[in-house]
Amino acid sequence: MEANGASSRNDFRNKIFICKKESQENKHWLRMLEVFDLNLKEKILLLWQEAQSLTMIFQKITNSLNKKV
Repeated sequence: MEANGASSRNDFRNKIFICKKESQENKHWLRMLEVFDLNLKEKILLLWQEAQSLTMIFQKITNSLNKKV
């Protein structure tokens, strides 16, 4: 939602880039959590896959924006 309210194309690009970084950070913490609680492995894997999908979506948006410049 933050990116949708961007004030310019560059602002939108920056906010999408931040979303990508946040998604990557979530993947990091999910990997860390898995080490501490193997009972959650299946749930963590599903969340990690969703975070990976979001990372790829944000990367695609960024690539598309860069091509239009």
